[in-house]
Amino acid sequence: MEPRDLQSDLPKLKDWNPDGIITRHLQSLKQLLKLNIPTIMVPHNPEKYPNMTVVKTDGESISRMASDHLISKGFCNCGFCGYYDLPWSIERQKYFKEFIGRKKYSVSNFIQPKSPSLRKWEKEQVLMAEWLRNLPKPVGIMACNDDRAQQVIEACKVAELRVPDDVGVIGVDNDDLICDLCDHPLTSIALNVEKAGYEAAELLHKMMNTKKKITEDIIIKPTHVRIRYSTDIIATDDGELGKAISFIRQNFRHSIRVSDVVKATAISRRTLEQRFKEKLNRSINSEIRHIRIEHICSLLVETDLSISEIAYGLEFSSLEHISRYFHKETGKSLREFRKLKV
Repeated sequence: MEPRDLQSDLPKLKDWNPDGIITRHLQSLKQLLKLNIPTIMVPHNPEKYPNMTVVKTDGESISRMASDHLISKGFCNCGFCGYYDLPWSIERQKYFKEFIGRKKYSVSNFIQPKSPSLRKWEKEQVLMAEWLRNLPKPVGIMACNDDRAQQVIEACKVAELRVPDDVGVIGVDNDDLICDLCDHPLTSIALNVEKAGYEAAELLHKMMNTKKKITEDIIIKPTHVRIRYSTDIIATDDGELGKAISFIRQNFRHSIRVSDVVKATAISRRTLEQRFKEKLNRSINSEIRHIRIEHICSLLVETDLSISEIAYGLEFSSLEHISRYFHKETGKSLREFRKLKV
């Protein structure tokens, strides 16, 4: 390791006599390939390396998770904020627009200026604030990553918009340092980057041992949404629906039923069911299950609690009960899902 900037190439690579390499983009890639060393790339644009093993993110799954989350929060107006010149950001924008469009909603994209002078943050911030100010409210914004989401939250301050009341924001990467230091704390999609790292090391080991070139993609997939303050809201002006959702969020750890939710409001079960369908596109029972599954996913990936402890904390009658419940909703077993974090 040498104290160089991220754009610098590694010095005297040939003299190092390496057995294998995992690297981000290198300007001297052609020289590297001539050395015929087993190499795995972690590039901004995987399509530039068709004959190499690359590590890349699953933009489709990430965008689906983001769109599902914002829609589940009641956001009918949506926006995307990314980078115009980074392929992975463009991919996420494309799929986000597609998934939101399937719900008959539209997406407004922040048009990033191409001029280097206007892309300096003090100037771009003003443009982003103006874009946010002109969007219909409330609006849910997907940012291409946590860094961009932090900028969206800062631009909301300039525009004098409230997060999450006026603007809900979700990022990607679940970088604790960024997410927790945001003002307000940022909801983000967690990715199984550690698992991808292990897979890359394992594949490189195989390439070094067999001396054979392997060209296969290592895909970084999303695991779950880590909900923080920036989307901790249901975007609705329906008071009774708000009461019902608040009741579910306060009591989901208990074995609550639809009848319990209805009692927390002043309307009939039929009317409440209709409002859930209209606003959230799911039933009251589906919302209860959604919140419970969301919580189980977070506990499985972010804690070392045993499955027995998780089941007890959510008042499941047995391990078999929570296992059936989880598999029905996710298509995965509890242990299979937990493996996503390593």
